[in-house]
Amino acid sequence: QVQLVESGGGLVQAGGSLRLSCAASGSIPSLAAMGWYRQTPGKQRELVAVISGRGSPNYADSVKGRFTISRDYAKNTVSLQMNSLKSEDTAVYYCNLARGYLEVWGQGTLVTVSS
Repeated sequence: QVQLVESGGGLVQAGGSLRLSCAASGSIPSLAAMGWYRQTPGKQRELVAVISGRGSPNYADSVKGRFTISRDYAKNTVSLQMNSLKSEDTAVYYCNLARGYLEVWGQGTLVTVSS
């Protein structure tokens, strides 16, 4: 069983920065992708950034150039550095791990950007 624990959310002013971290534990399959999604009330959860098992990152167009995803394969962690935050980045951010039939979600961490 795989578990994900997120940390790092909070309140920040527009233009500021936050760093989210996610630690995976348990039987983690090799080459699993890990990433971040976000959700606001009344909207579907959307991809923010994902990094493949081989280290290739992909970003939503809305965060390109502002967010950076990184991964420590030895520690089974994934982080999201968020810079130049905007009010529209306000959401609950969820860590995700996926490999084949397996998909695991973290509990979510709230990011609030005040304008």
